Amino acid sequence: MEWLQQQGQRILVFFWDLYKAELFKLDDGKSFTLDLFIQLIFYAVIAYIIGRLISRLIQKTILSRFKFDRGTKEAISSVIGYLIAGLGFLIVLRGAGINLSSLTVLAGVLGIGIGFGLQNIASNFISGITLLFEQPLKVGDLVEVNDLRGIVEKISIRSTVVRTLDNIFVIVPNQKFIENNIINWSYRDKKCRVHVPVGVAYGSDTTLVTEALLAAARRHPRVLVQPTPKVWFKEFGDSSLNFELLVWVDDPPSIPQFKSDLNFSIENELNLRDINVPFPQRDLHIKNPQDIIQLFQGAAHLKVSDNNNSTVDSPAIETNNSKFSATQSLGGLLRQINYFQNCTPRQIRELIEQGHRQILPAEQVICREGDPGNSFYVILSGSVEIYSEKLGKHIVNRHSGEFIGEMALLMGIPRSASIRTNEQTTLFVVDHTNLQKLLSNHPLLADQISAELATRSESLASMGILPKKINSEQSMFTWIRQRINTLFEI
Repeated sequence: MEWLQQQGQRILVFFWDLYKAELFKLDDGKSFTLDLFIQLIFYAVIAYIIGRLISRLIQKTILSRFKFDRGTKEAISSVIGYLIAGLGFLIVLRGAGINLSSLTVLAGVLGIGIGFGLQNIASNFISGITLLFEQPLKVGDLVEVNDLRGIVEKISIRSTVVRTLDNIFVIVPNQKFIENNIINWSYRDKKCRVHVPVGVAYGSDTTLVTEALLAAARRHPRVLVQPTPKVWFKEFGDSSLNFELLVWVDDPPSIPQFKSDLNFSIENELNLRDINVPFPQRDLHIKNPQDIIQLFQGAAHLKVSDNNNSTVDSPAIETNNSKFSATQSLGGLLRQINYFQNCTPRQIRELIEQGHRQILPAEQVICREGDPGNSFYVILSGSVEIYSEKLGKHIVNRHSGEFIGEMALLMGIPRSASIRTNEQTTLFVVDHTNLQKLLSNHPLLADQISAELATRSESLASMGILPKKINSEQSMFTWIRQRINTLFEI
């Protein structure tokens, strides 16, 4: 029993001596022991934890008051946390009585070891510092590196956490973001353009296709109004006319779901207009049709031309746009308006891009007296009533081919009257930005609007926007036309 106690005491003494043993001496003669080393590690961990807590506190209490985005807040708080942890470690060293200048040689030796043995870790460390300060990507950004695409969740000193769109977390070494080309969908401006390819059957009305694609885009709540959606006719494909719908969104992470929703909407708009999406089509050329006839003699369903180079075409998808285009085609309705009658197909497509159709039931209020003038309307079918709610008075009715809402928009004043439909009415609606393009491309429309406004001298005078020197309808037309040119920079 005594022997066991003696052996136990010897083991304890051995470990105690080892714990207090001198590992090496610093330049100032101070011994560096294992005891001191463990204390430094303990206090360094405490300093790191305190630094992280302070950085989180700063982020929640101070940075939250500023209009910084999530990534900037994370970067600032991380840098502050690392600085506080580093400063705390230096304070621990000084508190332990270690002269920092005596660590110069040790730091040099460690630097050489890191350079050779831990170069990947050192590279990731330096890359992490670069990412935090330079901020080519931030927390919350949608990034794409190699085949990985996801949202940056955390940037640390060694690695970056990326959450894929399938909610899978991937740990990526920081070096990857420095050495490779990175696509950052959220860099500076989150707005990006999305390309949606669409193929339709040969024989389809290209203007009607343009209208359908733009209608689908405008009905989607995530599509930005500005810049406006565009339609490109890309190419004549093997079995289809290939178009591309270009829309702008400001939420890059939602693009996959957005494209799916938009495709559903496009399919619905094409069906409404009887526009078909074809199957791949192939032509079969028969060199010896007579031999085929002999083999299938009596097959009544087989009809082959007597020409030795006749062609049997696979069934092609036929389009029937008459039902839609005769009564509902926006291009056809626009051509019924006198100042759009002579427009080329290209100009009609541009018109459809600059405005959209709105079908309203009877007794529907379009705008109210005193509202800001932000839209211009052309009546494509039906009629509307212009009236004063304040005076309870009917002013005038407007019918197909006339325009409404032009005074407030063109004069830069609130609505002077309210407008409601008398019956089911179809309007061509153009907002302020697109009206500028419309008037620039169609000067005749600007002239006709100016001539119409020139007949309303009493209304303009009552609003106090008519100069006193104007005393004739011709001079009023010139003044209004110049005012339109000034307001819309045309």
